[in-house]
Amino acid sequence: MLSPGDLTGKVAVRLGRRAIELFRGPCNMNADALLTPRQAAERLGMSYPAMKHWILTGRIRTVKTPGGHHRVPLKALEEFMPAEKASIGTARISGRNQLLGTVVSVTVEGLLGKVVIALGRQRVTAIITADAIHDLDLKVGDAAVALIKATEVMVGKPSK
Repeated sequence: MLSPGDLTGKVAVRLGRRAIELFRGPCNMNADALLTPRQAAERLGMSYPAMKHWILTGRIRTVKTPGGHHRVPLKALEEFMPAEKASIGTARISGRNQLLGTVVSVTVEGLLGKVVIALGRQRVTAIITADAIHDLDLKVGDAAVALIKATEVMVGKPSK
């Protein structure tokens, strides 16, 4: 029988009355540093199908398990994570793709305005009413949430 100290570098799997030892071998990533695609999507605030698309197109780096399943290292998520963590507030929104970023440009002309939000290395541009820009008091450098639904982008400002 194996003692807890004997399990370093091994995994014991019990099948019925038999125990099988599987040797993991050297690994430079600990298991806590890997997320399933669904967990990675939740961390980024995006849908699972969108994360699968990113994985299959090579937009985000993954590691394959011996069974061929993709796992996303936490380090691979860093470039897509916002610099600061902000809460969206108490209102619940049905949009699945809520992307937190930073306002890099606000332009108002007449009744409409253009808001550009940086999401890591990506940019999202939204055309919204000038009233909405004034109501949200959007300024360059503010944290903002881009809510993406089909071909429309809504903009919200997280509560502090």
